[in-house]
Amino acid sequence: MALRILGIETSCDETAAAVVEEGRLILSNVIASQIELHAPYGGVFPELAARAHIETIVPVVETALQEAHLGWQDLDAVAVTYGPGLPGSLLVGLNFAKGVTLGRKLPLVPVNHLEGHLYAHWLNAEGTAGGPPFPLLALIVSGGHTELVLMRDHGQYQPIGSTLDDAAGEAFDKVARMLDLGYPGGPAIEKAAQHGNPRAFDFPRAWLPGTFDFSFSGLKTEVLRTLSRYNGPRPLRLIADMASSFQAAVVEVLAVKTAQAAREFGAACVALSGGVSANTALRSAMRSRAGVPVFMLPPILCTDNAAMIAAAGSRRFQAGVRGNLDLDIAPNARLM
Repeated sequence: MALRILGIETSCDETAAAVVEEGRLILSNVIASQIELHAPYGGVFPELAARAHIETIVPVVETALQEAHLGWQDLDAVAVTYGPGLPGSLLVGLNFAKGVTLGRKLPLVPVNHLEGHLYAHWLNAEGTAGGPPFPLLALIVSGGHTELVLMRDHGQYQPIGSTLDDAAGEAFDKVARMLDLGYPGGPAIEKAAQHGNPRAFDFPRAWLPGTFDFSFSGLKTEVLRTLSRYNGPRPLRLIADMASSFQAAVVEVLAVKTAQAAREFGAACVALSGGVSANTALRSAMRSRAGVPVFMLPPILCTDNAAMIAAAGSRRFQAGVRGNLDLDIAPNARLM
């Protein structure tokens, strides 16, 4: 019998459920977005996110099972994100998973959200063998995370760099709000940047010599200072140039530091994950600078989804990892 895992993901503002077979083949992947709910705030409002998860999680899971043409009796385990993420959001998914596994007598498999982003690279439409070669250097870059992780084999993680302040995606959201471009900031800035000059403004790059860490708060502050010098109506050209110059600064630091780390640690490839990894400028820069093959995901697997949680959960299940009913959320969980 094929191993079938139900994945549940509620770490931030997407309520997601998916069924994955043998850690590779996606049988269903359902995502209920909260973008419209949070758009008026220019970012995720944690309490509203948790309430929306409560309202949505049951129909999302039911739809995932229906689209997979499976019943509860066809599942081998339930994998769920326990952290990192927003506490209220995480609680909804974890408590639902506990109830389901207790009622249906299924094993519970806890999954780190960041590990899920890594294992998205082992998912494919055909479910055939494959995936990035080891050792791989992963750049996980999203609204809540900017992490460089060396993965020498399955389940072996060596964090080598992270953001010291804002995550790259968070910086995109904040700058988009400054420029009145809307939410989510990443796609909005990328769209505006297409019509701008990336060299119009010489925004700072925080290189942090001697480390593989990142910092984007200074860049965000400089955008605000530059914008404050323009009074009255702001022409579209100005907004486009600022968006393009900001994006260029973020992309250059991410690509250069990732390429440096790949060389230093002898990585066989670079794997991009997380919502910001869908950015076309970042993908282009990484391909030109990495010096090794670059693995990139389709947009649906870049952003938060439950198929990646089910894929990681499949590996953990086969390794004998189980959770019990006293499992708690870990909002600040690290990838170990």
